[in-house]
Amino acid sequence: MINKLTEKIKKTHAPICVGLDPMLSYVPKQVQETAFKEYGETLEGAAEAIWQFNKAIIDATYDLIPAVKPQIAMYEQFGIPGLVAFKKTVDYCKEKDLVVIGDIKRGDIGSTSSAYAVGHLGKVQVGTKEYAGFDEDFATVNPYLGSDGVNPFIDICKKEKKGLFILVKTSNPSSGEFQDQLINGRPLYELVGEKVAQWGADCMGDEYSYIGAVVGATYPEMGKVLRKIMPKSYILVPGYGAQGGKGKDLVHFFNEDGLGAVVNSSRGIIAAYKQEQYAEFGEANFADASRKAVETMVADIDGALTALK
Repeated sequence: MINKLTEKIKKTHAPICVGLDPMLSYVPKQVQETAFKEYGETLEGAAEAIWQFNKAIIDATYDLIPAVKPQIAMYEQFGIPGLVAFKKTVDYCKEKDLVVIGDIKRGDIGSTSSAYAVGHLGKVQVGTKEYAGFDEDFATVNPYLGSDGVNPFIDICKKEKKGLFILVKTSNPSSGEFQDQLINGRPLYELVGEKVAQWGADCMGDEYSYIGAVVGATYPEMGKVLRKIMPKSYILVPGYGAQGGKGKDLVHFFNEDGLGAVVNSSRGIIAAYKQEQYAEFGEANFADASRKAVETMVADIDGALTALK
């Protein structure tokens, strides 16, 4: 799957992914009203609204991008109907040949970790048959519990040829409370980065490992250090746009080949119609606003990388 992600990035010249993280407040009124007319103001109605919202954005952007990153919490808040919308979104993205990064941030041990890995990346045994549950291509994993939490995911990834993005240095302001603490004079995030490189060395695709890392766009200097520590790992970079990251700040997350990173933008793209620069599109054309936001982001990052050459 890392080979597919790399090839799609080369083809699109777009080292980005769209974060499909729909809050109901992002969904235009006309989409909500249509869903509520059919299902009422219920969890089913909310789930239908976010599914239709996602579908419109996917239809408007899939030819420009290599990957999407649905954040499962945005769906879980609507209970079982929300999870159905999550699954429909994953399946539809795969129909469009997009790489799907399931942003699930799981972290547990033993059989529990294995069950998470099977549910999201693998296949579950039911009698004589096997079924893929959510069937994403990558998953995000919290490494706080150490190898006991990560290895069950790696085992499934080896079997299914899928991948992981392991949290190393996250984009939120309080991440340093733990991640920046010094251990023998070195910040914890560096030690986690070394462990990711170690895990990844045993899981190589053609050019890159399928064990990657999450490093926030809000910490470009740390990204520079971690890029050297994990030369063969893809870095998933959240925090672009809405959290302040810009293309010129992100060049150090990439290798000299212009690969090795995929930058995520969520509300900056899916709620683009609410921003002043895309206001001309209005609520009725929200998906066209998202397409324009993707084009702007691709130009920003591609331009910054080209300037380095």
